[in-house]
Amino acid sequence: MIMDMYSFEQLDVAQQTRTLIVKVYTITRSLPPEERFGLASQLQRSIVSVLSNIAEGSGRVAIKEKIHFVEIAYGSLMEAYCQVGICKDLNYISDETYFYLKNDFFSVSRLLNGLRRSFQRKLNEAKQIKTTTPNDQKPS
Repeated sequence: MIMDMYSFEQLDVAQQTRTLIVKVYTITRSLPPEERFGLASQLQRSIVSVLSNIAEGSGRVAIKEKIHFVEIAYGSLMEAYCQVGICKDLNYISDETYFYLKNDFFSVSRLLNGLRRSFQRKLNEAKQIKTTTPNDQKPS
């Protein structure tokens, strides 16, 4: 294992998102030239935002902030997915390519939801520990 990795780079969701970014960029290269500063640019920004927010959230200490950035990442993922659907509707990509990518989007969304649930459990546990006083604990 490489020792100089940041914590987010070890997450399955970050690794799968990087792979999805490459696929999306490959697709945007095939869009018509008139979409270079429109749909292609917006799609690239939204898909990169997913990984950027995963990374930014991993750098936060507060669990609430980590959850917040995972939620932003999820929103960016949905934005990119919507834009891929628009590419399909405009016949810029094939149905086959769309459904191939849809599986990747679904996989990343599941991983983001799992990461959010994991942070939420930690937050709930921390709240429970804070609200438990010595008088509330039962004798062993």
